[in-house]
Amino acid sequence: MLPREEEEGFSFSDHSHRRFNPLAGSWVLCSPHRAKRPWLGQVEDAPGEQRPAHDPSCFLCPGNRRATGATNDRYTSTYVFPNDYAAVHAEQPDCSTDSLAVVAGENASSALFRVESARGQCSVVCFSPRHDLTLPELGLGEICQVIRTWQGIYAELSAKPSIAYIQIFENKGAAMGCSNPHPHGQVWALSVVPSEPAKEIESLKAYRQARISTNPSACMLCAYVSAEEDNAAAGEQSSRLVLQNKSFMALVPFWATWPFETMIVAKSHVASIADLCESQIADLAEIMQGLTCRYDNLFQCSFPYSMGLHQAPTATHPDAACCHLHMHFYPPLLRSATVRKFLVGFEMMAEPQRDLTAEQAASRLRAQSSTHYKL
Repeated sequence: MLPREEEEGFSFSDHSHRRFNPLAGSWVLCSPHRAKRPWLGQVEDAPGEQRPAHDPSCFLCPGNRRATGATNDRYTSTYVFPNDYAAVHAEQPDCSTDSLAVVAGENASSALFRVESARGQCSVVCFSPRHDLTLPELGLGEICQVIRTWQGIYAELSAKPSIAYIQIFENKGAAMGCSNPHPHGQVWALSVVPSEPAKEIESLKAYRQARISTNPSACMLCAYVSAEEDNAAAGEQSSRLVLQNKSFMALVPFWATWPFETMIVAKSHVASIADLCESQIADLAEIMQGLTCRYDNLFQCSFPYSMGLHQAPTATHPDAACCHLHMHFYPPLLRSATVRKFLVGFEMMAEPQRDLTAEQAASRLRAQSSTHYKL
């Protein structure tokens, strides 16, 4: 719980302060008074809202031909296919000393110019055959099917010795670099654990190790869920909780960087999406739908974001027991459907900074209806 604002005249709603992110081991600067400044910066075009149920020019619609010439199945539910422009491939040569010399110089020191081959595979997951729908507009049964599809992919890839990490994610909207509006996400599976999840895993391991003598199964995110539940019960003013059900909660994390950043966290210690039972799948679908509906309702638009699951890298990873399933949502919008937040200047050169406190953002999201504004 935050300190009382009356003490020494300090106000978390008006005065600058820093907040620590225990998952990433980093800080974020909060400057809520800056939200009052007039906006004269870039204004985006409002995203178009009208799309057909089936677009014959879309590379992801059922039965259509993709850019590489392959033809999609006439699918009626979720649909998975190998990414035609994969970021990594299963087969490629090792990066040799001769290869490094070409880019780093003949006398390059291995301590200064480190490189390794990156292998893996990438897939596209179409959430629905409907071109005109997004995740919050899908039915709960359809979202459950997306989650089950993720489970199947995770289980299949976890069984491959060549795969060390499985990243499930979605980029929604042109503002987040999405090249096709058809509702879809991606799965990138790599031979190594990438930097961001690796930092989280190290933090989760360190938290458990520091408490192992008294609680061998101690978990940072279990403790965080409990603390946020207690804080929400104590009073809405300082609550960061947006919505919750029996199995999951959606909240604006205390250390959020993006204006309306949120995190969906499992209430019980679940290492990966593969461990979810049917009731937990239904609860996760409900939370995902409720949160993304609130996003769309906030500015009456199809709210852009990047979303990703963080969990055990694979089911057999040696640190899987320390991992706790959660989802990050990073949306760029700040003041309206046409004004976005940019991480520039101080954010790029020093540390992340935000003009809206986590509590203010959560309050605005909490106030939104769980019924989509189009209905």
